[in-house]
Amino acid sequence: MLDFHSHLIPGVDDGSKDLSMSMGMLDMWKEQGVSHICATPHFYADMNNPSRFIEKRNAAYASLIDEISRTPDPDSYPSISLGAEVYYFRGMSSCEDISRLCLQGTRFILVEMPFHPWSDYMIKEVSELSSAGLIPVAAHIERYMKIQSRAKMNAFLDTGIMIQCNASFFLDPRTRRKAMRMIADKTIDFIGSDAHNLDTRAPNMGPAIAAITRKLGDDALAHIRHNGRLITEPVPAAFSGGAA
Repeated sequence: MLDFHSHLIPGVDDGSKDLSMSMGMLDMWKEQGVSHICATPHFYADMNNPSRFIEKRNAAYASLIDEISRTPDPDSYPSISLGAEVYYFRGMSSCEDISRLCLQGTRFILVEMPFHPWSDYMIKEVSELSSAGLIPVAAHIERYMKIQSRAKMNAFLDTGIMIQCNASFFLDPRTRRKAMRMIADKTIDFIGSDAHNLDTRAPNMGPAIAAITRKLGDDALAHIRHNGRLITEPVPAAFSGGAA
């Protein structure tokens, strides 16, 4: 099981505060049967640039890997891919270093859209990331459904952008029916916990996957698992975004 969206890396954003918290989160993922985690700390272009962001992220990641290596059974922990949750910014599709924010070894880039009505320009800008050879994935799409008009949301989805939903979408009684419909018709491409800590926003992939299989059967996750293998299985060395 792959968790596509998390804030595991300690001390780089509003997610895990320190190594102790990150290790506690990893223990929760391990107990839930998660085998691979995409670590996607927030990237804001008006506060940072890709080089500084990657330097800080990678240093914190190295500390985490060192901490894992000190445990009695380091191989029992989920593997980790480094990436970013890139908040929309004007000109992102033509940004020279944008590919460095992809999940390492892939062309997938997680994009967080603004929490206000989107313009046609915004939708066009995100869709044009594909012209730069990237595969944009919209983070936690369910959060925008009450903000955007149906026409605007349909226009966004019609661009072919891939969709990530949070595990909580499947667990909240107010939204789980819609979540189940969306996964049944393959609208959802990835699921992520968007975990930030050990309590209020803890890893919850296990409960979400269990809820889906209880309601729809294990086959309902075939599309999600297929997409997950695009992250976890090796790809040609011609593209290695996100690592450095």
